[in-house]
Amino acid sequence: MKTWNIGVIGAGMVADFHAKSIESLPNTKLAGICDSGSGKAKLLAEKYGCPVFADYNAMLHSNTIDIVTIATPSGMHKAPAVEAAKCGKHVLCEKPLEISLDSIDAMIEAHDKAGTYLGGIFNYRFNDSVQHLKQAVVSGKFGTISHAAIAVPWWRSDAYYQNKWRGTWSVDGGGAIMNQSIHMVDMLQYMMGPVDTLYAYMGTLGHNIETEDTAAAVLKFRNNAIGSIYGSTASFPGQARSIMITGTKGTAVMEDNYIKTWQFDTMTEEDTAMTSRYKAPEQAAGASDPAAIPFELHAKNIAAFTDAIDAGKPFEIDGHEARKAVALVLALYTSAKENRAFIF
Repeated sequence: MKTWNIGVIGAGMVADFHAKSIESLPNTKLAGICDSGSGKAKLLAEKYGCPVFADYNAMLHSNTIDIVTIATPSGMHKAPAVEAAKCGKHVLCEKPLEISLDSIDAMIEAHDKAGTYLGGIFNYRFNDSVQHLKQAVVSGKFGTISHAAIAVPWWRSDAYYQNKWRGTWSVDGGGAIMNQSIHMVDMLQYMMGPVDTLYAYMGTLGHNIETEDTAAAVLKFRNNAIGSIYGSTASFPGQARSIMITGTKGTAVMEDNYIKTWQFDTMTEEDTAMTSRYKAPEQAAGASDPAAIPFELHAKNIAAFTDAIDAGKPFEIDGHEARKAVALVLALYTSAKENRAFIF
C-alpha cells in the first residue's frame, strides 16, 4: 500500500481536523503545514510533529509532498489549488470549493490539464446513515418524492465573527448559507438532483456582518418535487441540522447524521431498527460550537480520495460535483438580492 505524503495549506480550526484525520489513516502521513505567516502553522506542526513550510509555494514545490488539502478561508482556495496542479500535486479542498463559479472552473481546468485529482470535502456524505438515505431515494423506496427540506438553525456568537474574513462577501463568499449550510445544500442536491427554479429571501438579523445570517428558499426540482432550504447563525442556542424527504410511500428525517424518522408503507426488520441504530446524541454537533464536530468523517473523505487515486478511478466528489452546491448557493443569493425567481 502506497503511503501518501499530505501537506495541509492553512492552520486554523479546520486545518486541525485535516491534520488529525491524516494522522489517523494507515496510508497517509502528515508531511507539512503552512499558513500565511500568522504563526499558527508552527504551533500546529509542533502539535503533530511535522515540518512547517513558510508558504504554500514552498510546500507545493517540495518533493516530499504528494497531495495537499486546502483549509484556508473560502475565497482563498483558487490560487493554491491552481499552483498545485502546475506542480503536479493532487488537491482535496475544503467546502466550498471556492466562492465563485469562475474560480472553481479555473481550478477544474488546471487539474484537468495537469492530469491531477481535484476533490472537495463534503464529509457528511460518508456517514452510513446518509448512504442508507441515498439508497432509499435511488431504489424508489419513497415512491414519488413530493418534498425535500433542509434546515440548519445554528448559532454563532459575535466572538465567532471577530475573525475578519468571516461574514464577508469577498473572502467568506456569504454567511449562514455559504459557510454553515453548504454541507446540507450539497446533501439536498445529492439526494434530489438538479433544481429547476428557486425563490429566496435573506437577512442579517442577529450580527453586525456584511452577509446574511438567516436565509430561506423554496425550490422546484427537475423531478417536480418541491424543496426548501433554511439556514441561520442567529438561532440561539442552536439546534440540529436536518434533512426531511417525504413521498407517496414514506418519510425519513435525519438530524445531524442520525435518523429520527424512518417510516414507509412496507417496513422490513432493517427499517424498523433504523431509528434505534442511528440514535441522536443529546447535543447537536456544531450547532453552537464550530469546533464540536467529530473528525472521523473528514478521515473517511480523505481515505476515499486517496483510494480513488490508488485505483485510478474518478473521485465521487470531484471538482464538477463539488461545484454544484456552490452554484445552488449563488443562485439563492441572486434570487434574494434581486427579489426574483432564479431559473436554472
